[in-house]
Amino acid sequence: MRYRSAAVVAAVLAASVLGGGTALADTGKPGADGAGDSYYPQDGNGGYDVGDYNLKIGYEPATKQLTGLQTITGRTTQALSSFNLDLHGLTVDSVKVDGRKAAFTRTGDHELVITPARPLRNHERFTAEIAYHGVPQPIEDPALGENGWQYAKSGGAFVAGEPKSATTWYPVNDTPRDKATFHLAVTVPSEWGVISNGRERGHFADGAKTTYVWAEETPAVPYMTTVAIDKWEFERTKLSDGTPVVNAYAPGTPASTKQAEARLPEIIDFLASKFGRYPVDAAGGIFLAEPIGFSLETLSRPIYSGAAGNIPTIVHENAHQWWGDSVAVDKWKDVCLNECFASYAEWLWSEAKSGQDLKARYLIAVQKATDRFWAGKLYDMGPGNEFTYVYSKGPVALHALKNYIGAAPFDRILKTWPAIHRDGNASLPEFQKFAERVAHKNLQGFFDAWFYGSTKPAPEYLYPGDLKPAA
Repeated sequence: MRYRSAAVVAAVLAASVLGGGTALADTGKPGADGAGDSYYPQDGNGGYDVGDYNLKIGYEPATKQLTGLQTITGRTTQALSSFNLDLHGLTVDSVKVDGRKAAFTRTGDHELVITPARPLRNHERFTAEIAYHGVPQPIEDPALGENGWQYAKSGGAFVAGEPKSATTWYPVNDTPRDKATFHLAVTVPSEWGVISNGRERGHFADGAKTTYVWAEETPAVPYMTTVAIDKWEFERTKLSDGTPVVNAYAPGTPASTKQAEARLPEIIDFLASKFGRYPVDAAGGIFLAEPIGFSLETLSRPIYSGAAGNIPTIVHENAHQWWGDSVAVDKWKDVCLNECFASYAEWLWSEAKSGQDLKARYLIAVQKATDRFWAGKLYDMGPGNEFTYVYSKGPVALHALKNYIGAAPFDRILKTWPAIHRDGNASLPEFQKFAERVAHKNLQGFFDAWFYGSTKPAPEYLYPGDLKPAA
């Protein structure tokens, strides 16, 4: 660092006081009210990055009343006069920034606008504390039904939803591009149990109430956080490397579901053999009684529809711990990086454990494919269309890619990509470039045919390698 003379320092100070500079005073500007995703432009916010959510909630199943105290630790990426959080419904009671009372307003259907007592400087570490209460309500999705905070017939509650769910129960920067650690303490009447992400940090009884504490130290995208309140049957084991496993079964969970989940250590070991070391700090599952419209890869502890406690679904959701959770999408148009690969993991499992002939499976899929199947895009498919052909066309495309570039480079890609991007975000075009480097091959034509296009691929891409059908 160079030292400046006293005269120079005095001149800089004078210029700032007289308005000739901004060295000492930067009032900042409001942070953006969206994170820039073209599909969901108002989701997430700009101007800061969250490092940690430390959330304390109390919940009364009898009245469905939730009270919350959210403490966010973050760092600004610009000077801020105000910034936004996302919150659906619920009543905000007070806001503090760095311990000082802050003004706040609500706009739109989920924007909480916070104005600190003083502007925040660029690159400044800050805390925001939001107290709130209310009866959480789910978000209605035309394709998947209810997302976010939902109610169980038992009187309990659970959180599941994608692309959004966290906003229904806590203030959040609701974008996949802002991962954060997640700490949760939930106080409920003592007859109820609580499960969430990460590792158990204990539970503490106080009269008729019990507080359960959970800590997820692997950075999580907001929709991958969850809490579930019910009269659970808990089961605790470990993976082969000592990683703790916690399963929670709702009352009435069939024995077949428990038998399937008992194979979780085997499933994770198998997936690690394909994708590299397990990238999360805990494992397990949350098995609902409700047959909701989907299961979800909530981080470290997938949540399963009451109708989906089976091996293929367990394989799929745990494959997401690599593809979608540890490495999250850059934008929602990149969702194939989540779902195509988790779906292909089911193919790999069936080959290894059941001896399924994947060439035959591929050729049957191609034979049965309709014009509508080929029209289904795997990249930039449009908002509301993310969760469609990525499950059916996606694994077929990946098997074609394996045969187009060869098994050895394909397997190397599967194992090294999650390691390179661990705890980060990535796009499908980035994946293409990486695959080209590993395969030493230009793959533009292949990706145009399978991932970016919406027509049946030409024969060279449809029947690569040994995938040619018998004459």
